Amino acid sequence: MISKLKTVNLALRGIMETGIVAGLAYWGFHAGQNTAMRIFLCIGAPLLVFGFWGFYDFHNFGKWSELLRLIQELILSFLAAIALYATGNHFLGWTLGALSFIHHIFVYLLAYRNDFFFCRLIISANKH
Repeated sequence: MISKLKTVNLALRGIMETGIVAGLAYWGFHAGQNTAMRIFLCIGAPLLVFGFWGFYDFHNFGKWSELLRLIQELILSFLAAIALYATGNHFLGWTLGALSFIHHIFVYLLAYRNDFFFCRLIISANKH
């Protein structure tokens, strides 16, 4: 059962990351005033966000590393959801935000990240 949920959650993550790229690219296309700016923003917005995502490595922050990584992922995915919402795609914006939230809940409930305090509570409760 758990392995099926992990597989579903991995698919959710793939859909979420694809949605982030597509949402930012869509926003960039609609935010540009001319063709050159549309192409630049369509490519540049996802590159900037994923560059920021990959640039910061929180492994050296000790007990705070997992919380900082979670905050970073939620901010970036909600930023993409807001960008979609701002283009008039309200349903897609809400869907991407909800998908991100659900994915991250599953990550910690299924104990992918054992160094997060919530996972330690779940694991210790299951041992008793």
